[in-house]
Amino acid sequence: MVTLKQLDDETITGRAVPGTTAPLPDRRATARGMAWFATVVMVLDTVLILVAGLLAAVSRFGEPTTYIAGGWRGSNLSGVPYSAVVVMVAVVWIAVLAVRGGYSGRTFGSGADEYKLVLSASVLTAGLIAILCYLAKIELSRGFLGFAFPIGAVLLVAGRFSARKVLHRMRAGDRLVHRVLLVGMPAGVAELLEVMRREPKMGFSVVGACLPRLSKDPGDEVADEELPIYGYLDDVRSAVERSGADTVVVSALPGRSSRLLRRLSWSLEGLGVDLVVVPSLTDVAGPRIHHRPVAGLPLLHVEEPEFTGARRIVKNIFDRVGAGVVTILATPVMLAIALAIKCDDGGPVILRQTRVGVHGNEFTCFKFRSMVVDAEKRLAELQAANEHDGVLFKIRDDPRITRVGRVIRKLSLDEVPQLFNVLRGEMSLVGPRPPLPAEVEAYAEDVRRRLLVRPGITGLWQVSGRSNLSWDDSVRLDLYYVENWSLSADLVILAKTVGAVLSRNGAY
Repeated sequence: MVTLKQLDDETITGRAVPGTTAPLPDRRATARGMAWFATVVMVLDTVLILVAGLLAAVSRFGEPTTYIAGGWRGSNLSGVPYSAVVVMVAVVWIAVLAVRGGYSGRTFGSGADEYKLVLSASVLTAGLIAILCYLAKIELSRGFLGFAFPIGAVLLVAGRFSARKVLHRMRAGDRLVHRVLLVGMPAGVAELLEVMRREPKMGFSVVGACLPRLSKDPGDEVADEELPIYGYLDDVRSAVERSGADTVVVSALPGRSSRLLRRLSWSLEGLGVDLVVVPSLTDVAGPRIHHRPVAGLPLLHVEEPEFTGARRIVKNIFDRVGAGVVTILATPVMLAIALAIKCDDGGPVILRQTRVGVHGNEFTCFKFRSMVVDAEKRLAELQAANEHDGVLFKIRDDPRITRVGRVIRKLSLDEVPQLFNVLRGEMSLVGPRPPLPAEVEAYAEDVRRRLLVRPGITGLWQVSGRSNLSWDDSVRLDLYYVENWSLSADLVILAKTVGAVLSRNGAY
């Protein structure tokens, strides 16, 4: 086993890569652990559904003795108590979740898709039971169903959120983690390595790589001294056995990649190893990708990003209504903050800054003033202390921040007045960070795509680390949002914003 930095021309042209004599972990341990985790989640889901059903019965029929002793008045199932109905509903609900893949190891921790699956399975279960009751002429209480399924869906989503947090903690402790062998061209391996190390919650631990035979040192493109190289593309089976990997992740392959991939899958048969192929669409989300097999070719159709149309109208309505409701609820908090700022130094309460919005149009962005009155004049003398890369200016302990400002910035309360920008149609609740004109002047051509949508009060940058992010990461997240936005994704980001604000991660 050698590292990328140890590769030389002799190695690349065919010198055998040494193996390892260290004891290897059980390749199937993660699969067994995920099966155990799925069982626990299934039990949790069952309990939550039963709780929702019992709450629905109590809400509809009153005291427990009423619905436990009472029976159905239907002609086919007369005498069946609602306690039994709750159990039957739970069985059907769990069965639908299982059939839809709700307990597959690949589902857990898979972003918003897991929550979407739970909600869609809940709707499907409600529909199946309603159709069954209609066809069989079962007189099941509509009030019971109308209460049980919404409450049950909410409880299931909350349960999955809690289970995900437990899973993330376990993965942080190196449990339930897949041992991954990367296969492909050096540039593709380098990109996958960066993503997997940046997102440990994915549950992928890279144990090594297999690269094609090249005429130059691939270490020039995959600069990582700790990544072992177990061989070449024809050594993958041996590399899996020597590294103890349970997952092989393939990026771009040279030449006839389809033929190489087919031979690679054949070589792994019998090992019980997952084979994962990464398409060259790393920044395109699932809703824009449609699979269509044609003449044996697995074609991927990529839809254009939507910047106009009905979905945009719905988003605008959602933004205005949501901002209006939050503004009313937050009025007492805003009045308290305004009073604290005024009493602190007597300066203006609201900071008005020129920001760049959709299509490059400038607008006045409102924020609670968190710095001294002459903060802009003192910016030049602090440029040398800038702790951020790229075009942003950030200092963790900025001396211009006031006492009140330090508190409201930690809680992101300085951004609350931007709700008025949303009401005026200049911003959105969710979107890219609103940039300054000076920042936009320094944008590269691809970065300017951030201006195709309205900037947001929160966004992927807000829930992914805020000021702790590098410039490249913040751009990557904003561009990903621009290309793949959806109303459901907005709702997920808004929910995650609450946790990001309370954790204060990257807030300074």
